[in-house]
Formats: sequence, C-alpha cells, structure tokens
Amino acid sequence: MGSLQAGTATVNITPGLGCHLVGYFADRIADHIHDELHVKAIVLTDGETTLGLVTCDIIDLPVATVNAAKALIQERTGMGSENVLISATHTHTAPSAVGALGTPDMPEYAAWLAPRIADAVVMARRNLVPAEVAYAAGDCHEEVHNRRWHMRDGSVRMNPGYQNPDAIRPAGPTDPQLGLLIVRDLNRRPLAVYANLALHYVGNTCHTWVSADYFAEFGKALQRIAGAEFLVAMANGCQGNINNCDFTRPPRQAVHPYHSQERVANVVAAEAWKQWNLLREEDFRQDVKLGAKLAMIPFRARTATAEDLAKAQQLYASTEWSNENEWIYARELVLLSQKPSEWEIPVHALRIGDVGIAGLHGEVFVEVGLDIKARSPLPHTMVVGLANGSIGYVATDQALSEGSYETRLCRHVRAPLGTAQLWADTAVKTLGGLE
Repeated sequence: MGSLQAGTATVNITPGLGCHLVGYFADRIADHIHDELHVKAIVLTDGETTLGLVTCDIIDLPVATVNAAKALIQERTGMGSENVLISATHTHTAPSAVGALGTPDMPEYAAWLAPRIADAVVMARRNLVPAEVAYAAGDCHEEVHNRRWHMRDGSVRMNPGYQNPDAIRPAGPTDPQLGLLIVRDLNRRPLAVYANLALHYVGNTCHTWVSADYFAEFGKALQRIAGAEFLVAMANGCQGNINNCDFTRPPRQAVHPYHSQERVANVVAAEAWKQWNLLREEDFRQDVKLGAKLAMIPFRARTATAEDLAKAQQLYASTEWSNENEWIYARELVLLSQKPSEWEIPVHALRIGDVGIAGLHGEVFVEVGLDIKARSPLPHTMVVGLANGSIGYVATDQALSEGSYETRLCRHVRAPLGTAQLWADTAVKTLGGLE
C-alpha cells in the first residue's frame, strides 16, 4: 500500500435531437436539450491497486456496453473488470440505450457510449496527482419517500396520489443517508466528490427535453457553494421503491419546469457541504487500502406461464400499435418469450480505506441497501444501484407478494423470489473478502 493518487475526467455523451427518451410508458422524441449528459470518472491508485468509479447520465446501460467499455479500459490501462464500477444515474430524460415498455432501444447510441466511457477512465488515469480522501455522511430524510403505499382495500399501490384518503401508510422504509467520498489534493483543493443517495429521480415537466436531472444539478449546486470547480458524481442507491413525493402533504408548487430538480439538488448539496465542513483535518487520509472483487451469481428470471403468454400474444396481435398499458404489457411478455431466462449477474465490491462500495445490478428496493449497510464488515458503506448494467427492479419477497408496478412481469421486472436476499448476502460476503 503506497500513497494515494487520484485523477478525474468528464466526457460529453449528449445525443442529437430526434433520439428516443426512455422512462415513461410511451415513447418520447427529444426536441430540445436543456442540459448536457456526461460520463464522469474518478480514478484512485495506491501504486499497487487502481480503481475506477464511473457514473453515466442515463437511465440504464446495456451489459454489452459495459463489457465493451471495460474491455477497452483494460486494453488501454491494464485495469481489470473488477476494478472499474460503472453505474447509471437513472435520469428519465436521456436516450434509450436500453428500451423499455413503449420506448424502443437505440443500439447505435449504446455502442457509441462504450468508447466514451473508456476515454473518461483513460483521461482520469492520466490526470493522477497525490491526493487524500475522507468519508462523510448526511441525512436527506426530507427528500426521500417510499412510493409504495398500503391502501384501504388491502392492495399496495405505487404513487397513490397526494393526500389520498384511501392511502393508509407507506409499504416500506427509506434510506435517507447521503454518503460522500471526498477527494482533494495535498494543497486541500477539492478534486472530486462521489456521492450516494437512494432517490429514483426527480424529473421535470419538459418530457421531450434532454436533461441529466437532479443528479447533475447537485454537482452544479455543490460547486457553487464551494466556490470551486471539481468533479461531482451522484451514484444512485437502492431506489427501486423510493421517490421524492411526500404523499402525506399537498404537492409542491413548481415555479418553473425545472424547479423540482433544482430545489432537491440545492437541499442535497447543502447537506453535503455541511457534512464536508464538519470533517476534521485528520479525517483525510493518504494511506488508504484499495481493493475490489466481482462476484458472479446465477440469475433465473421469472417467465410467463403458457396461459398468460397465449393471452398476451392474442392481445399483441389485435392491433398494430396502442399506448394502452395492457397492450404494452402484452407486448412485453411476447418479447420476454424470445429472450434467455438464465444467466449470471455481477455483484461488485470495492474498498477505499474504511469505505466499502457495493455495486448491485438493478433498481433494487431500499430494504436491500439498508440490510447491506447494517451487516457490512467495513465502517462505512455505500450501495450503488444500476451497477455494471441492470436486470431491472429487484423487489423484496414481501413486495413480490403485494404486487403493483415494480413487481409486474416485463423486461425490466424479472427478478424471482429470493433475489433480494441472495444479493444482500453476496454483497456482504464479498465486502468481507476485502478486509
């Protein structure tokens, strides 16, 4: 273990107008760019081990894109697949590198992303300077809410509506912890902040405008408060059942279309700045141990029954196109029947001193992240979702029995019973192997 060095780089991945934007039931075509999309890379090395932390302003990354990027990174830097964590932020106003529901995929954009991701890591590695790191944690409980609710009729519903008299209570917890890995040079100038918060996305009312959402606004706000330029990456957490809507109160009044994502970014950045400034000088360390492991575990996807598939095929064939939800779900089952149902998925573990980072391959329910943090062998742990691609929603067994949107079978809802527990156990065990 030698003295730490760190480098950062950013690469623009903004698409052209006319691309498909993914994130809602219906397809949307981009007709304006509100703010640009980026790949952000942080590279850390102790002279023996080199790690890369990469975030992409996109809803999700195809596994093929991740694998291609990592192959290029290894070819150009020698960094192995286990040493680079690539995650998506999950903005819902970015191109469809992967398709979902009514939105087709854009394979040409997905292929175009791989070398851009690799470029970011290569350049960050070239920018290495002596550095030190510290960890801080904040509390953003005002901005995270469980979006699944128990209803009076006994059902569980996603997004029941504001102050709905039939909504009894949330159907799960939240994880308000804002994790912060702060990297600075030896003159105390900030180089990077790698943040982690379990918040699905915030969004805006310009649904056909490209935007990196609050994830990018957080970076702008934190730099503005700090009065300095440095890389700020927001790695999303276990957000599968978490959003920004407090259904116990009336909806907030938006001053302009991007007011919500800017407001949330300001709140989270203010909390980050507070916790950053509560650190002591001795909290920053240059002599930190780095490590990484990548565990591959089996995934056996849920599939439609023969009866359900036959009904779906009949409905799908009944019309050329419809935005009706049932027709879209029927199409999903038909498409699923043409795809493999068994493969392996990665559970990633990295160590940066006393900080563990668990990378999970989906939109994982918040209970899983809380479990991993509670059982982690390291003093501090961040859990990053949508890591190295995604198989979609990973609900708890309890949620699978309750139903609602995050559990209904489609291309991004395939995880069977037992998945959440297996992933949590694997993450804890893999983190333990880095002690």
